[in-house]
Amino acid sequence: MRVGVLTGGGDCPGLNAVIRAVVRKGASEYGYEFVGFRDGWKGPLENVTCELGIPQVRGILPRGGTILGSSRTNPFKVDGGVERIKENLASNGVDALVAIGGEDTLGVATKLSELGVNVVGVPKTIDNDLGATDFTFGFDTAVNIATEAIDRLHTTAESHHRIVVVEVMGRHAGWIALHSGLAGGANVILIPEVPFDLEKVVDHVESRFRTNFSPIIVVAEGATPKEGTNALQNEELDAFGHVRLGGVGDMIAAELEKRTGKEARAVVLGHTQRGGTPTAFDRWLATRFGLHAIAAVHDGDFGKMVALRGTDIVRAPLAEATKELKVVTPELYAEASVLFG
Repeated sequence: MRVGVLTGGGDCPGLNAVIRAVVRKGASEYGYEFVGFRDGWKGPLENVTCELGIPQVRGILPRGGTILGSSRTNPFKVDGGVERIKENLASNGVDALVAIGGEDTLGVATKLSELGVNVVGVPKTIDNDLGATDFTFGFDTAVNIATEAIDRLHTTAESHHRIVVVEVMGRHAGWIALHSGLAGGANVILIPEVPFDLEKVVDHVESRFRTNFSPIIVVAEGATPKEGTNALQNEELDAFGHVRLGGVGDMIAAELEKRTGKEARAVVLGHTQRGGTPTAFDRWLATRFGLHAIAAVHDGDFGKMVALRGTDIVRAPLAEATKELKVVTPELYAEASVLFG
């Protein structure tokens, strides 16, 4: 049997751990051969492949990024894209495909599965917003990176008596902001799920200064004020219809400085959260996902995604995993808001 592997969408720590586990178990236990498709769905769409075997996956466990490359290519936006993918899979003798990605990558995998392509999905996103799984790999690393940054910003904020606004990733879901904000002792956490009242943020900031400490505000890039819209870097859409967000941290910092008379600075962590070596948890989770994904291929259990439920790895229908985003609930946000101010 010959199995294709691809990684799509935004990169994140742990991708290489999945690739390694899929190839090592597939080759040693099942005798499978593998082909790597380069740069997400662009690989099978344009027949861009690379050799993928045990020699190619040695030493990649701790490496960030992906040895296969990635892109936000959407074959359903290309004329004849699905037919080209089917033809290229056949020409490479590929019997099954392991697609590693987030909402958009696995959304394509879901549609291809419905059209007869043998696909198994692996959930990857630093945003942790995929349904059907408790956690995605990449999330823990992003939270740890953001938390370390917040820890460092506390000391410089205190030294200069400044407000510091930390903008983290999170287009539609505030999981990174919530987890890193709680872990880093932020005084306010703003998430996309709950439009924020800037006057309340001002109150929390002034309350913090009254205790002779400087406030740290953590905001997800997709957060919006009650009367306003997303802050955009530009209005161009990618292949999946997403605009490029960014700037909410600068907007909040400017408003707080104007309303409180205190100096404010915005720090945008951006792609720092995606880079670097994965945490131990993400290596563990990504490796287990890879082992279970190739087992699903061996069982012929296609149209499924491996998922974490508690401490168990289970298989969930791809359609269920991509049906709706997993977002922060009002109850969880209310739990954290007790610590604001």
